[in-house]
Amino acid sequence: MNRPVRRALLSVSDKSGLADFARSLAEMGVALISTGGTARALRSEGLDVTELSKLTGSPEILDGRVKSLHPFIHAALLAKPDDPAHQDSLRNLGIEPIDLLVVNLYPFEAAVGSEASVEDCLENIDIGGPAMIRAGAKNHRAVAVVTDPDDYSLVLAEMRAGSGLLSEALKASLAAKAFARTAAYDAAISCWFLERTGGEPPPYFAVGGRRLLPLRYGENPHQRAAFYSSTSKALGNLVAHQVQGRELSYNNINDADAAWQCVNEFTDGCACVIVKHANPCGAASRDGPAEAYRRALLCDPVSAYGGIIAFNRALDEEAAAEIVKLFTEVVIAPAASQAARDILCRKQNLRLLLVPSLSAMAPPGGFTVKSVVGGLLVQSLDDHVLGAAGVKLVTKRAPSAAELADLVFAFTVAKHVKSNAIVYARNLATVGIGAGQMSRLDASRIAARKAEDAARAAGHDQSLARGAVVASDAFFPFVDGLLAAAEAGATAVIQPGGSMRDDEIIAAADAAGLAMVFTGTRHFRH
Repeated sequence: MNRPVRRALLSVSDKSGLADFARSLAEMGVALISTGGTARALRSEGLDVTELSKLTGSPEILDGRVKSLHPFIHAALLAKPDDPAHQDSLRNLGIEPIDLLVVNLYPFEAAVGSEASVEDCLENIDIGGPAMIRAGAKNHRAVAVVTDPDDYSLVLAEMRAGSGLLSEALKASLAAKAFARTAAYDAAISCWFLERTGGEPPPYFAVGGRRLLPLRYGENPHQRAAFYSSTSKALGNLVAHQVQGRELSYNNINDADAAWQCVNEFTDGCACVIVKHANPCGAASRDGPAEAYRRALLCDPVSAYGGIIAFNRALDEEAAAEIVKLFTEVVIAPAASQAARDILCRKQNLRLLLVPSLSAMAPPGGFTVKSVVGGLLVQSLDDHVLGAAGVKLVTKRAPSAAELADLVFAFTVAKHVKSNAIVYARNLATVGIGAGQMSRLDASRIAARKAEDAARAAGHDQSLARGAVVASDAFFPFVDGLLAAAEAGATAVIQPGGSMRDDEIIAAADAAGLAMVFTGTRHFRH
C-alpha cells in the first residue's frame, strides 16, 4: 500500500538546504513536524511547524537528550499501513502516521576530527536520531527516510511527478542508505572508544565509512569502486589537496597510500620514495628533493615509469624539473613552490597531491582491516620503528657506522615491500629491491639482478649491490638467500632472526666476512 506523503518529521543537525526543502513540502500540502532547534530554524523562515513535544505531550528533557524517544513517535514510524491491527492501535491512541522522516545526526565524526574534548565528543553521540532512522527504514514501504541533504531534490522530483507519491524503489534505496549511515556512525563511535582504550581486537569489530569519491572503476575496468573515509580524524590521502591532474583512480589511491606510509617513516633529511603497484621501487634520503629523487630513481628507472613519487619535504623547482622527464602518475609532498607547480602543470594528467602534515599517522590503538571471502582480518598497526640501538650484533665483524645507518634505512624500506622482501641499500639509497616472491631465495636473486640492471642503466661497470648492505623483512630460513646476497657483493645484513638455523646462517655470514645484526621484529606485508 503506497500512500502520498502527508506528514513529515524533520530533525536535523546539518541544516543546509533545509528551508527550501521544507518550503517545497509545505507548498505540496505536507504537514511539518520538528524538534526544537530545527523547528526554530524553520519558523525563522516563515514556515508553519508543529513541535514534536506537542504531539507526544512530553517536553524535551535532560538538555535535549530525550525528545524523540517516545512511543507515539515510533508508533507513527513503525505502523504498517496494510495491517488492520496496527491501524486500529494508531486510531485508538490518536496517532497519525509519519510518511517522511528527515534526520541527519549529531556531528560526532566532526567533533572527534576537531579534537574536541571527551565530554564534547560524548555529547555529540546521537541517540534519538539513529533510533528514528532505524524505525523508519525498517518500515520503508510506508516511510521514506532521508539522511542526506543531497537527496532532497530527488525526493521532491518524485513527489511532484507522482502527486505526492514516492516509488518503492526510491524508498528502498533511501532505507539502504539510512542503515549504512547508522552503521558507519556506530562504527566511528566504536573506533573512537577503541583508540582511547587500546588493547586487543575486540569480540565485535565495526567497520564503516563515508564515501569521499566515486571512482571510474576498481583495480580493473570491470570492477566498481569508491573511496571512503573510515576515520573521524582525516589522515594520509584523506587530507590531501589535489592541485592538478586527472581524477584519482583506485590504483592511484592505493599506491599513493603505500608511498605516503613509507616516506612518512623518515624524519631526518629529505626522503623520496617511488612506488609501483604498492611496492617501493626506489627510496633515498638526501639534503634536497631533487637529489633524493635522482638517487631513488637510480634504483629501478624501468619500474618507476608510471609510478607514484612521495616526498617528506616541500617540492622545489629543481625536483619538479627532474620529475617531468619521466611519465609519473602522482606526486605527493607536504608543499610545492609556485615554480615547481608551474613546471608540473605542463603535464596535464599528472596528479599533484599536497598533504599538509606528513606526520599525521594513524592514532595509537588503531587497526588495519583486510577483507576475505565472508569476513575480515583485523590486526593492530605495524608501527614498530627501528633505531640503531634496536639491533643485536650476531657476527664476529660489527658493521661500520655507515653500514649501520644503511642497514636501518634498508630495513625501514623493507617494512613497506610486499613479502618476501629483500632490499639492498648504500649511502641511504636503495640499489636493488626484490618484492613479493614465494621464496626468499628468489627475492634475493631478483634484488641482486635489479642492482645489476640499475648499474647498467647508470653506465657503471659493476653491480650497485657491491659494497651495499641488505635487509630481509623476515629471517633467512636457509643459507641460500644469505649466500646469494654475499655473492652479489653485500657487506652487511639486517634481518629479524629467529630461524631454527640461525647458528648455521651466522656461521655462513662469518665465513663470508659479513657483518650481521638481528632486529627481533618481522615485517611481513601481504
